[in-house]
Amino acid sequence: MSTKKRIYAKEIYHFHMNDPQISKDRNPEVISLEGIRIKQMKDEAQQDPNQFWSNCARNLVWFKEWQQVLDWKYPFAKWFCEGKLNAAYNCLDKHLTTNKKNQAAIIWEGEDGETVTITYDQLFRRVNQLANAFKKMGIKKGDRITIYLPMIPELPISMLACARIGAIHSVIFSGFSSQSIIDRVNDAKSKIIITADGGYRRGKIVPLKRIVDDAIKHTSSIEKIIVVKRTHENIIMGEKDIWYENAVNRESSFCPSEWMESNDPLFILYTSGTTGKPKGVVHGTGGYLTHLYNSAKWVFNFNATDVFFCTADIGWVTGHSYIVYAPLMHGVTEVLYEGAPDFPNPDRYWKIVEKHGATILYTTPTALRSYMRYGNEIPNSYDLSSLRLLGTVGEPINPEVWKWYFNVIGKNRCPIIDTWWQTETGGIMISMCPGIESIKMKPGSGTLSLPGIEIEIVDDKGIKIEDGKKGYLTIKKPWPGMLISLWNNNERYKKTYWERVDNSFFAGDFAYQDNDKYIWILGRADDILKVAGHRLGTIELESAFVSHPSIAEAAVTSKSDEIKGETIIAFLVLRKGIASSQNLDTEVNEHIKRTIGPIASAEKIYFVDKLPKTRSGKIMRRLLKSIVNKETIGDISTLEDEASIEEITQELNAINKQL
Repeated sequence: MSTKKRIYAKEIYHFHMNDPQISKDRNPEVISLEGIRIKQMKDEAQQDPNQFWSNCARNLVWFKEWQQVLDWKYPFAKWFCEGKLNAAYNCLDKHLTTNKKNQAAIIWEGEDGETVTITYDQLFRRVNQLANAFKKMGIKKGDRITIYLPMIPELPISMLACARIGAIHSVIFSGFSSQSIIDRVNDAKSKIIITADGGYRRGKIVPLKRIVDDAIKHTSSIEKIIVVKRTHENIIMGEKDIWYENAVNRESSFCPSEWMESNDPLFILYTSGTTGKPKGVVHGTGGYLTHLYNSAKWVFNFNATDVFFCTADIGWVTGHSYIVYAPLMHGVTEVLYEGAPDFPNPDRYWKIVEKHGATILYTTPTALRSYMRYGNEIPNSYDLSSLRLLGTVGEPINPEVWKWYFNVIGKNRCPIIDTWWQTETGGIMISMCPGIESIKMKPGSGTLSLPGIEIEIVDDKGIKIEDGKKGYLTIKKPWPGMLISLWNNNERYKKTYWERVDNSFFAGDFAYQDNDKYIWILGRADDILKVAGHRLGTIELESAFVSHPSIAEAAVTSKSDEIKGETIIAFLVLRKGIASSQNLDTEVNEHIKRTIGPIASAEKIYFVDKLPKTRSGKIMRRLLKSIVNKETIGDISTLEDEASIEEITQELNAINKQL
């Protein structure tokens, strides 16, 4: 058995669907891990994919059935052609004739602890009022509306109102700058921006309206700015501005649902690369909703009593898919939280779970690593017994963090779903599926692809590689949740996703499959380090660092080297109560040599108080690389705390002066 397998497969957990008791199998050599029901579904999808996805689509409410399941003209897919439906109808109307009508759809909690509960009936009425207001402003099917709001109920209401009348929403994360708004509004040619007077972030007010005012000086398509009162700041209201309350309060609480062809765009969501213009990822209606409904059913196993707490921001795809559309289609109660996980204290998630009785927690490994740093006393002081399922999203979870999540938060009884997917995929692609049949899990692995999703790991030439070898993750067949294209840029779509590997979608992640076909994500392909001819993934390196008992968080980058090509530079955050020292530096490096190999030894280790992260919780490794290589630091408008960059820069400068 390889050294790496010993790191990642120390313990395997098996959850029985009908038995709350959990058994641990400490023998990592497990045969036939794939459940019978999952295998059967995958076989059905393989043998007759059109029939498989057709059956999945019938879980939605359609006004008119499709004539063709898939029209595949490489690399463009059209799903459920000529079928007619509406996203808002599937999230709201279908529940009004059931006992869900007066059930809580959204429990909103503000950063200050204020709580508002909105039932499905109330949400339906508010969405319809805003939809009618849009129509009065001249918005028609296909028009684009930009939404630049904090995490308040008006954000999902605005998205659903767009969907109801066939307008295409473009949500911009409320931490973005005015330049980001300019780029996205001008590309989409939006007619309306919905914003707020301000938003709260760590006790401070973010001047959202002022940021929008600066942006629209450089746009020409905006006709109206709708402003929600959140912070009650003194703002300037111009000719294009209208208060949200004034726009909706006089409108009828019913607006007919627009019949949308399955492939009509539902939304544009822009993703930023390290360079170049943001990409406007376009998702359709029927295929996207089909993927979301079924992936949520398989992965989260939603039931009527669930209280679902997804900690993502709706400005990112996780919020679109698994805060707004999937939970509401299933009629569950969801928690919408405005603030940061550690403000004013590092206990907000646990406090919310206890207060609202959350049954499912879906969060990021970054947030968990941050909480883990403070020890077990804080989460152990809260009643987390309502939880039945734990999930992670955004990046692979380190095995040590997985175990902490399982033992401390889940109290050894909650399955963990480690999900892999992207903005472009629309919904979850790799995960355990408790809604079908639970399987044994290995801490740190996303387990298996979902039914109907065909994953293949390939080499530089696009050739499938052997199990256990590292390569690039690709998707071999079209799936309903896939992006339609990039907004007004089919050529960039083809070049970015389909030209790297023939007849396959190139996901851009480095990964491998073990002998049991379990998939392990090793990091972004552009984050792979090449040390003396060896390819090392940032995730596997960071997982090895975090497996040391003194380390809470790790970020790994590289420095150019004439001999080795690149050398490893590690930025480490220590657990509470641990002090840095030269001995610890040596001890950590020896740990890395033992767990991965001498090639993984870090040239430099820096102990820091914080890591530079975006507000969505992702570590900005490119900024660390820029600092290490003394390059110009790029845009940091999305950083959670710019002080971490300053701190790391100062520490590096101080150390370099001593050399």
